[in-house]
Amino acid sequence: MKTSTLKICLVAFTVVWAGAVNAQRAEAPDFQYEVGAKINEMNLTQGGTMVVATNDGLVGIKPGSSDLLFNFTDYGRVKPEELFFVPAAPYVVVGQTGFGAMTTKKAVIDYMSGKKLFSTEDNGWKLVWTCDVMMPQNKLVVSGQRRKQDNFAHAVAIYDLNTGEQDSYIELKGSELVSGRPLLLKDGLILPTAKNLKKLDINSGDELWSIKVDDIKWMTTDESEQEIYGFETTANGSNTRIHKVGANGSLLWPESHKVKGHVSNFEILPEGLAVVSNVDNSGKKGLAKLTSARAESKIGFLSESNGEDLWEKAPKTKGYVQHFYITDDGILFGIYEGGINKISFDGKTLFKKPLKTGENILTMANTPQGLIYITSSDANIVDLNSGDQVWKKPLKYKRADAVASDYDEKNQRYLISADDQLFAVDANNGDVSSLAESKFEGKEDPTSVEVRDSGILLTSSQNMMMLDWNGGQSWHEYYRAPGKSAFGAILAGALAVTSAAVATASYMEANRNRNKLGYYTSRGEAYADLGDSMAMATGASVAEMLKRFKSTSATANARFVLTKLDEGVGLVKLNKDSGAKEKEIILRDKKPEYQVDDFGGVLYYKAGASTIYAYDLTN
Repeated sequence: MKTSTLKICLVAFTVVWAGAVNAQRAEAPDFQYEVGAKINEMNLTQGGTMVVATNDGLVGIKPGSSDLLFNFTDYGRVKPEELFFVPAAPYVVVGQTGFGAMTTKKAVIDYMSGKKLFSTEDNGWKLVWTCDVMMPQNKLVVSGQRRKQDNFAHAVAIYDLNTGEQDSYIELKGSELVSGRPLLLKDGLILPTAKNLKKLDINSGDELWSIKVDDIKWMTTDESEQEIYGFETTANGSNTRIHKVGANGSLLWPESHKVKGHVSNFEILPEGLAVVSNVDNSGKKGLAKLTSARAESKIGFLSESNGEDLWEKAPKTKGYVQHFYITDDGILFGIYEGGINKISFDGKTLFKKPLKTGENILTMANTPQGLIYITSSDANIVDLNSGDQVWKKPLKYKRADAVASDYDEKNQRYLISADDQLFAVDANNGDVSSLAESKFEGKEDPTSVEVRDSGILLTSSQNMMMLDWNGGQSWHEYYRAPGKSAFGAILAGALAVTSAAVATASYMEANRNRNKLGYYTSRGEAYADLGDSMAMATGASVAEMLKRFKSTSATANARFVLTKLDEGVGLVKLNKDSGAKEKEIILRDKKPEYQVDDFGGVLYYKAGASTIYAYDLTN
């Protein structure tokens, strides 16, 4: 199935799933790895390490190394749902629950160094309730029940992820159960339990305070760490209560504030608290669905002092908030079902009227002329003060399976590909013209537009087309697909796992700048933000991972395509500026399973049930 793709798309790293090559055969890779058991899944991490799930456990492969980085077999076969790759951190958490949930296994592996930093077995844990990596502190906070030698005590411990050493260990009173993600502060640990919320001294273990607020699932704090906000899911699981607590344990709001749905965005601002929550009634039927709240996002703005609504009337969304940005004068948001609006911090509509757009807003970004938006069916630039359209009329096209864009700085124009057309929009006056037809072979649409020194490059899975600055075709290369790649299904699964991870508090911590409206660039702002958030952490593995984020793609001038060659199925390396075939790798397999690390310049190919070949793509 074709998917919409944009050059502006906000990504933390680049993985190319269909293409890569070198003038070598599958029989003669640069590196060959025997992982010792049947390969079930390959995961290319943000740090560039390939983590392979086998029937025996997990194997790590470091690019450029002839030896395995690690071979973790403590838990045997690890299922995909038992792996959690911590966003913007060099760690994978492995978690398994035994029969009847009576035993719990947890391990944390640094996939950059290959070190096992923590495991329940090595550290005396019988049951683990929470196991959370805290960034940028680079700590691991674990809560649960100890083993027999510690009298099965309930406890919490903090581990240094630079060394794996235990920083502190605190036994809890009686049978207290930790109910959510703890909050690690400079001067202590806030611990949510099923009975209360408490603060512990991480050095002495002393309880500094305790208040009657129970079942908090996650927390956040302001920069001063003097005000803590806790989020409690209500009994029926459909709503959220927000509590505010002072650093001394005092309840700062007389009553908690209830919002419909689950909080997906929470921003602490000088003017108040911006809250986005999502209501989902898709699982309800009949009368229950009729009496439930509409399935949509709710946007609220709360008083920092008492938690009350500051807006007399919340803005209507009539859909789910897809984009949410804090600007100097208010809140800008875009709805997946279509529509953009801007609200001042005192609840006044800043646009003359809500802007109507097409469905699925792929891009919202700053430009010198205003806010550019691109959806699956239209595009325009909007004056951020009034909401007026800058272009004389929006660029409209049929709802496209693939939309791609880039900015041509040399000619000061936006290039947007949709409906087998490459449109050019003058950045100064908004005039729209059809620059070229972009019909691809193999029933494909362009999924990428890239402005290069030699012209405008349009690409898809099997096609590459170079246009001159006037839209004339310089060359067009097409390589027929050998069949559906086996990795298509695996990619879909990986995206599903990523979507689940996005909803976690750890992801929110890793993307502290996600509500900042970036500028329209070919690289995108979020990639840089990811590196910036990591820069606050310390440690050799963090530094190595950060270096990768700041680097340029090792294969920036090449494109890799899977196709059928004379000697069998293989990959060809194509020069982006000339279209010339530079190298080949013969894989022979009709449905090869492979991944390409675009930034590292390495092709990983599953050459056998337990064998992986790696090819250096930079030569």
